[in-house]
Amino acid sequence: QVQLMESGGGLVQPGGSLRLSCAASGNIFSINTMGWYRQAPGKERELVATITSGGSLKYADSVKGRFTISRDKNTVSLQMNSLKSEDTAVYYCKAHVITRTLSSLEVWGQGTLVTVSS
Repeated sequence: QVQLMESGGGLVQPGGSLRLSCAASGNIFSINTMGWYRQAPGKERELVATITSGGSLKYADSVKGRFTISRDKNTVSLQMNSLKSEDTAVYYCKAHVITRTLSSLEVWGQGTLVTVSS
């Protein structure tokens, strides 16, 4: 069993900043890619940013230059600056986990709501 615990969502004014964190725990041998996805009302879930165990980064075009993903072992964070109303969404953490029994799992967090509004 692997759990992802997210924190840091909330209400922020346009132009403001928020930091999301996600900690993985449980039956973990290693974690390959960790990342953040988001789903706005009435829209499909989309990739925001990912980071591999080797440190390779990937960002959605819409957040480049404003969001920064980072990772410390089994914790991934997303620093969000210059937030816009269109960043409003539920943000989900995702991890590609290798368990101690060498099974491969894709695990999702429960989601944290980010609302950008004045």
